[in-house]
Amino acid sequence: MNVEDIQKFLDNKTSPQNEYVTISFKQREPIIGLFLRGHQDYDELKKKNFWRIIPKSALAAYRTNGDIQGAKLFCGADFSRLAIAEDVIG
Repeated sequence: MNVEDIQKFLDNKTSPQNEYVTISFKQREPIIGLFLRGHQDYDELKKKNFWRIIPKSALAAYRTNGDIQGAKLFCGADFSRLAIAEDVIG
């Protein structure tokens, strides 16, 4: 996917109440995660179609103390589909 499509999805489909996303990839299994839009390098990474995402496995640590050590970088070109995640339990 390109930067514009990903940003449009994030702007139009996600909200503070429902911001967890199921990310489907072209070459691997989908993940559920949270795009870190407020991080200091968000705009720089976005220009290059890279996205810092907290996967579901690291959501508990992020929710309790804001720890982003579990965040991973993903290339948007590898995304095939984005959808709002349902029933996220961290």
